[in-house]
Amino acid sequence: MNLNNVLQPALFIVVLLAAAVPISRYLTRVMDGTSRVVKLGGPIERLLYRLAGVDPEQEMSWKHYAIATLAFNLLGVAFLYVLLRVQGLLPGNPQQFSAMTVDGAFNTAISFVTNTNWQDYSGEQTLSYLTQMLGLTVQNFLSAATGIVVVIALVRGFARHTAKTIGNFWVDITRVTLYVLLPMSAIVAALLMSQGVIQNFKSYEDVPTLQTTTYSAPKTDAQGNPVKDAKGNPVMVDTPVKTQTIAMGPVATQEAIKMLGTNGGGFFNGNSAHPYENPTPFSNFVQIFSILIIPAALCLVFGRMIGDRRQGVAVLAVMTIAFAVCIAGEIGAEQGGNPLFTSLHVDQSATALQPGGNMEGKETRFGIAQSGIFTVATTAASCGAVVNTHDSLTPLGGLVPMLLMQLGEVIFGGVGSGLYGMLVFALLAVFVAGLMIGRTPEYVGKKIEAYEMKMVSIVVLLTPLLVLVATSIAVLTDAGKAGIMNPGAHGFSEILYAFSSAANNNGSAFAGLTVSTPFYNWLTAVAMWFGRFGTIVPVLAIAGSLAAKKRIAVTGGTLPTHGPLFVVLLLGTVLLVGALTYVPALALGPGVEHLMMIAGH
Repeated sequence: MNLNNVLQPALFIVVLLAAAVPISRYLTRVMDGTSRVVKLGGPIERLLYRLAGVDPEQEMSWKHYAIATLAFNLLGVAFLYVLLRVQGLLPGNPQQFSAMTVDGAFNTAISFVTNTNWQDYSGEQTLSYLTQMLGLTVQNFLSAATGIVVVIALVRGFARHTAKTIGNFWVDITRVTLYVLLPMSAIVAALLMSQGVIQNFKSYEDVPTLQTTTYSAPKTDAQGNPVKDAKGNPVMVDTPVKTQTIAMGPVATQEAIKMLGTNGGGFFNGNSAHPYENPTPFSNFVQIFSILIIPAALCLVFGRMIGDRRQGVAVLAVMTIAFAVCIAGEIGAEQGGNPLFTSLHVDQSATALQPGGNMEGKETRFGIAQSGIFTVATTAASCGAVVNTHDSLTPLGGLVPMLLMQLGEVIFGGVGSGLYGMLVFALLAVFVAGLMIGRTPEYVGKKIEAYEMKMVSIVVLLTPLLVLVATSIAVLTDAGKAGIMNPGAHGFSEILYAFSSAANNNGSAFAGLTVSTPFYNWLTAVAMWFGRFGTIVPVLAIAGSLAAKKRIAVTGGTLPTHGPLFVVLLLGTVLLVGALTYVPALALGPGVEHLMMIAGH
């Protein structure tokens, strides 16, 4: 590994951790209502509450909070579905795009509401400007806000004692949207526009190409039937192409919240590899930073809200260590290249003139280092934006993002969802430790009892169940196998990756699998919905149970959960529970493929 591949990740991690401190301070003050920004926005808040008929002073039990969360997001699904089905009748559609299919619209609506942003369509060829802005961009804000308010509710459960409420969903989601996501998105959008990310409402433009390209196509008559010669062969006609259609649109604003909200849905089909979405190395850095800054800051918010900052630092340390190890593995696998090329006397070592390694599917302006950091960041978080083709990664390079998703995307994770997933693993870790020493498990002053562990079990086991069952259905049915373009181990990896991405609300994909079919649209939609809200409800149940408990005094037998020992315990729990669940499936996919590669097949 060359020096560049070490310095770039190290610099990024340092900047990320440094920025997380002030952002966490701001987030904490926003959520407890003490920030000056909240006081300045008071009139706007009160107007919104009055229009919605909400009493901001009335807090909710966990059940009411869960009902509000589900109702709000179900309404979002219905609104977005209808918008996608009638976009051909609405303004803001200069290219005159027609409605999506029923299964495509349903899948897309579920996808954006669950913060997955799984896309089986090409954005610049399918969606109008109005749909992109009023539908997708709005849901990018609201789905991200949902994740944040759920984890804030869980943290309140740890912070409060003998309480029956965990906050007000409507107040929480309003404040997160108004004071966190909107201003941060405006800053990121301005930075991206300064780098060349487009932001306009122009119709698509036809521009002359630098050279004329000629292609041959069958000649047709006025009715569109192919013309044949005397021997019955089709008559071919050379057609010169002198222009290229360039897609336009309001890209920067969607790109900003796409990253900050760990959404990942690209305006263009090329996503963040498209030069209009991500034109420079600096814009690439901004996008990676945007993916992880709120998840990193929320760890410190946890420590601040419970009154013990060391607890937040410990959780952040676990995430950072795992993140750094995964970056090293990803960049190492890609820089090592493919030994099959070495056998053909192709030099894959890095030089001053070329990056070396496996550059297939990667942008030369980003190289292996930035592509590797982006790949790990987007799958460690539940983002799903891509700057390179994951299907072109080496077997071990593809294993890293797949495993990150299968761990539950708790290594930073999505905004909110990553932290509440990691806190669930923390409860599991102290439970295991309690079993080993014969003591009732405790975490940050709360006893962890049977009810909490039942909810923890649901959260930990639900997504593996969705992934493995859906993958089994796909490989056993003709409709599932029809989408495979690469047979053998890699084809299996494509299906496993797809459902790992859907159930864990990531949204990235191995591009070799054709998923724009009713089979995959319906099945991935089910995985996305239950992967998101099947975990949110038990997490809120844990919050309500913890809030009602008394705080326990620390004694000599209390397991410290803020030191190096607990960091190792928590990291081990995440790896063991996550990795062991998927080992057989990973062995059949990336494992077999890697062995085939080094064996010369």
